[in-house]
Formats: sequence, C-alpha cells, structure tokens
Amino acid sequence: MSDSSRDTAEGAGWGSAERGSYRALVPQRTEKLSWLSPRTLWAARNGVLASWFGDPTGRTRGRWVARRTADGAPADKVIRRDDPDRFSFLVVGDTGEGDDPQYAVVPGLLKEGQDTRFAVLASDVIYPVGSADDYGTKFFRPYRDYPAPIYAIPGNHDWYEDLGGFMRVFCDDAPPLPPEPAPRPLTPAWLRSLLWHRPRPDDGRRLDEAREMRSAPAQQADQPGPYWAIDAGPVRIIGIDTGLLGTVDAEQGAWLREVSRGPRPKILVTGSPLYVDGEHHPCPIEGGGTVDDLVRDPGHHYVAAIGGDIHNYQRYPVDVDGRTVQYVVAGGGGAFMHATHTIPRVSVAGVDEQDFRCYPLRGDSLAFYSRLYGRRLRLRRFFTLTEAEATAVITERLGIRPARAPGSAARVTRRTRLVAGLLGTGRRPGRGKRFRLPVRKIYTQLFSPSSATYDPPFFKCFLRLDVAPDAVRLRCYAATGNRAQELDPPVEDEVTIPLV
Repeated sequence: MSDSSRDTAEGAGWGSAERGSYRALVPQRTEKLSWLSPRTLWAARNGVLASWFGDPTGRTRGRWVARRTADGAPADKVIRRDDPDRFSFLVVGDTGEGDDPQYAVVPGLLKEGQDTRFAVLASDVIYPVGSADDYGTKFFRPYRDYPAPIYAIPGNHDWYEDLGGFMRVFCDDAPPLPPEPAPRPLTPAWLRSLLWHRPRPDDGRRLDEAREMRSAPAQQADQPGPYWAIDAGPVRIIGIDTGLLGTVDAEQGAWLREVSRGPRPKILVTGSPLYVDGEHHPCPIEGGGTVDDLVRDPGHHYVAAIGGDIHNYQRYPVDVDGRTVQYVVAGGGGAFMHATHTIPRVSVAGVDEQDFRCYPLRGDSLAFYSRLYGRRLRLRRFFTLTEAEATAVITERLGIRPARAPGSAARVTRRTRLVAGLLGTGRRPGRGKRFRLPVRKIYTQLFSPSSATYDPPFFKCFLRLDVAPDAVRLRCYAATGNRAQELDPPVEDEVTIPLV
C-alpha cells in the first residue's frame, strides 16, 4: 500500500514526481473553468437571487417529484436492490468541473471500485450551472468505465438551471417543466424572475451522444427523483436534496421522517454537511426541526451522515447518547480544493483534535495555497512555504501535534507567521477570536483557488464503504495526480462503524 500524507511528504504528493496517466483521459478541448470569471459568477447568480428574493426550489422540486410519481416512480422513493449482506459502494462528492483534478481521481476510483455494486455522487454533479450539455465531459466521459450504476443527489450548482439537466440524466430523461404563471409585478418573486438564470432553449442537444459512453445495461440507474432511499443489503442509504440554500422543504422533510423510521441501520448522504470546519450546521427543515434531529433520534438508527459541497475530507465521530455517529465531509471528487488550514482547532460536540480527521492535512493545505498565491501575485519568494514550514506554523498557531512529522527541521519565522495569517490559517479557540472569524470567512469565500492550478498534488479523494451485517468499513482514498499514487491510492482515513 502506498504511503499516505500522514506517513511522508512524498505520500502527500510533494517532491519531484511523475504526473499520472489521467491526462490521456482529459478531453483535448476542455474549457478551463474559473470561478474568478465574471461570466461564470453571473451564470451562477441564482443562489444569490434566492437568498435575496425568496427560494423557489421547494416548489420546483415538488413539481419534479409529482411528475416522476405520476410517471410510475415509487411513491415512497425507495430503490429496492438485491445486494447481498456483504457488498461495497463508492461515494464521490463535488465532481463535475471536467478538468485535470476531476480526471485525476478516475484511475484510482476505477481500481478500488471495480468490485463495488454502485456509486453515489454527493452534490454538485456538474459545474458551473448543471447544464445538460456539460454532462458529456463532466459525467459520462470520466466514469464511462465504471461498470455499475451511479446514483446522485444534486448540489446547489445543479439547481442553477432549475435541475433540468440532472433530472434528464438521472431520472428517466424527464422533460422540462412547463412554465409557471407569471408572478405579480413589483413583488420579490417578480424581481427574481426578471434576473433568474435559465437554460438555453437548445440545452441538451448533445446528451444522447454522451449517453453512449455509459450505455451498458449494468451501468443504468433510474432514480425516483432528486431525493431517494436505497435499500441495499442490511442498510438503508438515504439521499436528500438541500437545494440552493442548504435547506429541506416541508414535503421532503415529511418524507425524510417517514423513511428514517425503524431499526434498519441508515447512512445519510446530503448536499450540505452537518458538521464542517469545526462547526455544527444541523440543516433546517421548513416548518420546524432539523435534519440532524432525525439523525440523532435513536429510533432511526443512523450510523453516518456524509455530506458534499465542501471540497475536502473531514470526519467527526460524535457521541450521541452513548452511540457514535460518524459525520463526514466528502466533497473532494474533482472540484477545486477548499482549504483545511482555515479550520480552527476542533472542539465541537465533544470531538477534539485527537478524534478529528481531515484531508488534505492542514500543513499541506497551507503549503498548497502559499504556492498558488505566490504564483498568482508573483511573490513566490515571499509567499511560498515548504510543507515543513507550513506544518510547523500550523502546529504553533493551533497548539496541536503535527499529523505528519516534518521531514526536516523548520523554524517558524515572522514571514511564515505573516503568510499563514494572510492565508486565513485557523487558531486555537479564544486566540485572535476578534479577527479570526471574519478573516477566515473572507478568505474561504473570496480567495479559494478556483481551478487555476493544473499541476499535482491535487489533494482529491473518494470514499469506499464495505458493508457487512455487523459493521461498515469506511475508507477515504487520496488522488494526488502523481503516478506513484494513481493505481495504488493511499488510504488517508479508515474507520469501522458498528451496525449492531
């Protein structure tokens, strides 16, 4: 097994390394997606409009679900499979940028997933706006050799064109919804409708051709809607759609309460993680209550809650009335990397640094960003930190042990402290609290790297879950983009989750 980032710097992808073979998979005419482009930001404006003028996704989702039910989808939205008591499946989050980081995940995913029964895409299948014509290079092509069905839950980006592309691909080629009556003039809904981004009239003209890349009968997955449950072996896997703003509408909430009942062990897959960056985000349900209330209810027997949206890996083993629920962030499947070095010293719901796991390691995240902004600002000598320097300053600021011992002695200097501060590095609780939170939020929201880096290490990841009658083994595999880790992907984290 390859060294992981917790073993060596080389296992993290640092040092001179040969690029992997994934480049042969990437389409030659790939448009480089940049989240710093005004054109991209304008196309993805619906989330902002929903927050200003009201979120219409609950009503739109209800119309999609009603149509699928009328067309014969099961009313309870449960997919009943014939998997044995022992089987495996994959979870990959935030995949669809269609560029080097997404394709770098593919070789390892195919190797480790060759015997899995199905895969689940957890949030943001297609960037930037979920267009049907983007599915060719961002879904069908990268996963054309994965032999089993792929189910999905949408993320906010899949909703930027009212979920039309997602429903066509995953829900039996659902036709577009008819237009709704025009809202009354001079109302918030009217203002929203004037600015709302909608798909092109000819969107999807290349979709039939793209489908040929995953046309084998064994690869097909017809799901009952944007949220669903899968009964597989001894577990029930429940996927929920948190729309544009990370919330659940009343109709979906009532369904979630119903399918959560009973002693069968359950794993939640959600577009909005419930614990992330050292904070608790319970996910409100319209009309009252939260998704996490349902996860914590002992009568529902949830053992894990896996969320996408944030483009890295995190795990929080939370004690809930004497049992442990594993809360996982799994959004490292292809989109640009969200920093982990901005996560402060973890102390939430009884989980501390000793129990918390993340990938990339905070020191690797800081070193990655320092190189990125050293190039962007043409200040490489000032900004760039070695992985050893980054690990040392993280250790000092958070007051924690390094997850990987530095390969060489590194002294923390004024420069390394200044760079760490400028790049939003977290602190231990109570230190710098007045300034830390605004700086971290500004950094995370405005200065993420977009897709401006195409050289390894990429720090991507995917999950494999091995289910047995008494336990689930969850492993997080890394994808750096280097040949050394490509076909023998390192295991960055592993945990066994009891079912009994």
